[in-house]
Amino acid sequence: MHLDSLSAISPIDGRYWQQASHLSPYFSEKGLIYFRTRVEIEYFIALCELPLPQLADFPKEKYNDLRKLYENFSIEDARQIKDIEKTTNHDIKALEYYIKSRMESLEVENFSEFIHFGLTSQDINNTAIPLSLKEGLEKEIKPVLNNLHQKLLNLASQWTSIPMLAYTHGQPASPTRLGKEIMVFCERLQKQLALLEQIPYAAKFGGATGNFNAHTVAYPHIDWVNFADYFVNTILGLSRSRYTTQIEHYDFLATLFDNLKRINTILIDLNRDMWQYISMGYFKQAIKKGEIGSSAMPHKVNPIDFENSEGNLGIANALLEHLSAKLPISRLQRDLTDSTVLRNIGVPLAHILIACQSLLKGLGKLEINVAKMSEDLENNWAVVAEGIQTILRREGYPKPYEALKELTRTNDKITFPAITNFINTLAVSDEVKEELRLITPFNYTGL
Repeated sequence: MHLDSLSAISPIDGRYWQQASHLSPYFSEKGLIYFRTRVEIEYFIALCELPLPQLADFPKEKYNDLRKLYENFSIEDARQIKDIEKTTNHDIKALEYYIKSRMESLEVENFSEFIHFGLTSQDINNTAIPLSLKEGLEKEIKPVLNNLHQKLLNLASQWTSIPMLAYTHGQPASPTRLGKEIMVFCERLQKQLALLEQIPYAAKFGGATGNFNAHTVAYPHIDWVNFADYFVNTILGLSRSRYTTQIEHYDFLATLFDNLKRINTILIDLNRDMWQYISMGYFKQAIKKGEIGSSAMPHKVNPIDFENSEGNLGIANALLEHLSAKLPISRLQRDLTDSTVLRNIGVPLAHILIACQSLLKGLGKLEINVAKMSEDLENNWAVVAEGIQTILRREGYPKPYEALKELTRTNDKITFPAITNFINTLAVSDEVKEELRLITPFNYTGL
């Protein structure tokens, strides 16, 4: 049956396909086969350039033709490889046979036994997967995260002078500014995005158990360690792990997933705060003509973008947690549990992409309700007590904290007149009283 958005099991391939489809070239089955093909071809060309004696006569003008095998890689090419796999029951061997058949058409089949020479499957998988992850993150995920960071910076600048009642433990607290509260998330994101840039994309390349056994027995005088370092680090742009088993140990991959989890957690925190501010009436949401907020309550405009974002980030973090906890563990020189798990690394990234798009959409719909913010500030004059008692401390006034506590810690509403009357009773100079009278919930916002 042909898969369409209505028959897909995963919402990534169904409901959210349009938002997530940009990741397909990196994390689909076709994408994986493309990166495997790229590694195999570039490895063969690197062997030619080494050069190996048996490859010294390979016509270099054929390099471009070989590279076209992955540069022009199509869905039909991927299907041919999958058809071969039905016989081999081995994906990398199927790719090897496919490339060898294409070398026949290029009339260089006499060199074809150096395709996949001395390698095990994981030399291909453990370079193809980090390469796809690197390029997918660089081209699709990081730009969206950076756009989100820039959007928040713009909002923080736009809202920098807007006073707002703060809440600690859910209770009215010392006032703040809306722009500063957005800057909290800007700084947190900036630091985690900077850490993300520092994490290497580690790769394994060293034969069946990481020791170049086959390479060394065939060509004992070649420095295979240096060759592999050059191939992985320079040609592929990854970071080769020198001491491995049959597979990459995935420690840096776990580091990357943990970093993404922290970024997601920051965004979940942001989503919940925005949701709460909307609930409190500090933000209204732009109304789109014809859009339904609730099937039963016509007046509602639900904060669905922030809820959608939070939900998708939660799914992403659950998957990233499993990936980062499982992948660095492998029995002895290898077991196969990493193989099926690695096929899912695109799934949490898709949920991150969907979440960021929803969050950006939600932020774009916000309209500040300054009147509601001002009303809450006016109704909470008790929050200036901290400032008043701090000035009284400066002046050496006896037990200022206790005096303000007696005034404010009651069930009676503290109003501007109540604060003014209290100030008038204080045994301090007129200059200090005037200084105290100037403190309001609207200007007691710090730096």
